[in-house]
Amino acid sequence: MTSSKKWIALVAGLLVLSVGIGRAIMGRKAQQAELSQSTASAQAGVVALTDKDVYVTQAQPLTRSLPVSGSLTAQRSAIVKAKVAAELLSLDVREGDQVKADQVIGKLDAQEFDSRLRQAQQQSASAKAQWQIAQQNLDNNQALVKQGFISRSALDTSVSNADATRATYEAAKAAEELSSKARRDSVVRAPIGGLISQRFVQVGERVAIDGRIVEIVDLSSLELQAPLSPQDVVQVKIGTPASLHIDGIEAPVPAQIARINPSASADTRSVMVYLSLPKHAGLRQGLFAQGQITLDRIDTVAVPQSAITRDAGHDQVLLVSAGKVKKIQVKLGPRTGLSADGQPMAEVLEGIQPGDRILVNAAGTVREGQAVRVALAASAAH
Repeated sequence: MTSSKKWIALVAGLLVLSVGIGRAIMGRKAQQAELSQSTASAQAGVVALTDKDVYVTQAQPLTRSLPVSGSLTAQRSAIVKAKVAAELLSLDVREGDQVKADQVIGKLDAQEFDSRLRQAQQQSASAKAQWQIAQQNLDNNQALVKQGFISRSALDTSVSNADATRATYEAAKAAEELSSKARRDSVVRAPIGGLISQRFVQVGERVAIDGRIVEIVDLSSLELQAPLSPQDVVQVKIGTPASLHIDGIEAPVPAQIARINPSASADTRSVMVYLSLPKHAGLRQGLFAQGQITLDRIDTVAVPQSAITRDAGHDQVLLVSAGKVKKIQVKLGPRTGLSADGQPMAEVLEGIQPGDRILVNAAGTVREGQAVRVALAASAAH
């Protein structure tokens, strides 16, 4: 192939490539123009909505409440401690066992206490015998004084001996009673009825005085201790109801305020309130609970919380009026609740009226002034 033919072929190829590139660019511009025109047409048109996109406002029961949280504790619980120092011979209960009040649950080694009790009994008996002899001598000397056989000073000595021996006997008797009590204290008893929640020692260990042996918890008297601020505590009273969500229990557990502490905490200035709970098979001491103390419950206008947006510090909703979307500022109240289908609801004090149609979950999808059409009649049962 000559040099001129090569140049001709190269020029022809470049021309074909340029034509292809030009056509591709023109096609791309046409697609963009078509998409832009389609978008503008859709924005200028009417957006179709379903009844699921619209909520018709109505009055419904909502509650004003205070949040609370904390761990469950038993009103009645006891840590059984050793009253004497000794080796633990037996402990017949373990975690989860049911016990009754005054039930024997264990024993400490009583050998030492038995010996001390016998010693105290013998000392008491000896002191009693000495007192009885001194008392007999006193009685005799009193008769001799009346007959003039002994002096008055001898009688005084007899009186002193009788008093001294009597005091020695009473002291020995008290020591015997203490030894007897120590012997009884070697038997470990349950002070209250309930369930064993912890076992602190094992058989064979030596337990010191006041050493912990077991903990007993009465699950029939569980309560929630919740701190409230001084501003909040004045809104509640004994008997105020509450609803709690507790770990491991699906359904809410009802509760009510049983007691209010008369003193505020020195460090936080909060006031402790105590909420009593009913018996429930799933309740355990230490479970975490959170919920609401119900202050009041009234019928009021409400909207789903998903319909509320916030712009420039103001709460707003999108209202459907005369076929168009309109932004409305609303003033929310303190009450909340759930609708019949489980939607979180918020009280609205100002801005809307019962029967208004509000867009739900429409933030960022529909602009103000957009023409809309509800395909199906909005249901007021949302």
